[in-house]
Amino acid sequence: MSDRVRVRFAPSPTGELHIGNARTALFNWLFARRHNGEMVLRIEDTDLDRSATKYITSTMKELQWMGIRWDEGPDVGGPYGPYRQTERLEIYHEFLERLKQSDQAYPCYCSQEDLERERKEQLARGLPPRYSGRCRRLTQAERDKLENEGMIPTLRFRVGSGAVSLEDELHGPITFPANTLGDFIVVRSTGVPSYNFAVVVDDILMKITHVIRGEDHISNTPRQLLLYRFFGATPPKFAHHALIVGKDRAKLSKRHGVTSVSAFRERGYLPQALTNYLAYLGGHFPGPKEVYGADELANMFDLQSLSKKSATFDPDKLNWFNAQHLRLLSPDEAIRAMIPFLEKEGFNVNEYPAEWLAEAVEAILPNAVTLEDAVSFLRCFLSDEPEISEEARTQLAEPDTRPMLSTTADVISGVEAITPESVGSLLKSAQKRTELRGKRFYHPLRAALTGSTQGPELDKVLLVLGKQRVLERIHRALEMSKRDQG
Repeated sequence: MSDRVRVRFAPSPTGELHIGNARTALFNWLFARRHNGEMVLRIEDTDLDRSATKYITSTMKELQWMGIRWDEGPDVGGPYGPYRQTERLEIYHEFLERLKQSDQAYPCYCSQEDLERERKEQLARGLPPRYSGRCRRLTQAERDKLENEGMIPTLRFRVGSGAVSLEDELHGPITFPANTLGDFIVVRSTGVPSYNFAVVVDDILMKITHVIRGEDHISNTPRQLLLYRFFGATPPKFAHHALIVGKDRAKLSKRHGVTSVSAFRERGYLPQALTNYLAYLGGHFPGPKEVYGADELANMFDLQSLSKKSATFDPDKLNWFNAQHLRLLSPDEAIRAMIPFLEKEGFNVNEYPAEWLAEAVEAILPNAVTLEDAVSFLRCFLSDEPEISEEARTQLAEPDTRPMLSTTADVISGVEAITPESVGSLLKSAQKRTELRGKRFYHPLRAALTGSTQGPELDKVLLVLGKQRVLERIHRALEMSKRDQG
């Protein structure tokens, strides 16, 4: 095992990257950066029925979007490759031969039906389900007979007696009685190694020093430790972190709503906000501060500070983090982040004066939670005739609205231009002349100018639109109000 910290993130490409797995990747990456170590991306694709190349591609894309980089992996190579398990079968074969030549493994001819029946019987008797070991006792003649009948065996590891102990970096000492494990499969009947076997061989050869993963893998650890012992290898240090759960305390899944990194990206969440939130879910930050960049997160990352309790996913808290990180962006950074969302709406940023667009973006950022929100608010500036929502139509239909808009238009017509120095006094003058205050003045005026009842501060709306467009929109709203009432 290497003296230098070496960690690995080893996803199975059976679906889109789940935020729970992304959080595991983040913890490994932060730990490696904290200790000037190396991170390996390894693809565990031995489940041939469910694995798909498209999910390898999408997983790497989402990790890169989050800012997570690896030192070795299927795309960048490295000294211990290949980094896809399906490309390492010959390597596993060498280790399997060592097992087969020992008394530590034996062929098992039990069918899935046999195993399921055995499992149900054990549960009915109040026993933990585990393999009974009945194929242990087969003679060579019995094995030959079964194979002549076309039975293709799996290969099982003989567990033995005693106990297997683990010193977990988070949970402390954990002991597993051997009689609760059952002899476990190391090679499937297809000839493909099992997860537990392949992962141990890979971690040995790739010199992994720390395995940081979800606590749902704790039950795999004693079996892996037995394999390390058999091969005479020093096991890595293990740290099993708590999982993310929904508000019902069940493991986070699709029934709780959006759970994939790609879905959050497509909905306009910033990568730095998502990583900040996932790190926040891991434990506690020192002091009251909660908003951190990647460098800060890495510098203070500590395995022992991770919580042992499951973390409840809170969409509102994620929204808060995203809003905070949005406000940290410069207008130019925000525009670059918004380009895919603007293009989807048919807007080309190159068609607008750069200085004016930056001013418009600066106006809407304080009100936006996601990039989708930002584009929604920005639409009122970019469109010649923004769509008017039903809520805005209701505001424009109020009896006071038409005289208020007419008077406000008169006030604005009387100035040469709307400037930062004059915008406040313009709004006050219009309120004074209309004798309307608060929401009776601001709500219908916002509806007329933006087509919405929510959005940036009105003084910023007037400044970004400018005198001519403000008057055009007020007159348009008056015409629409006249038609609706007419």
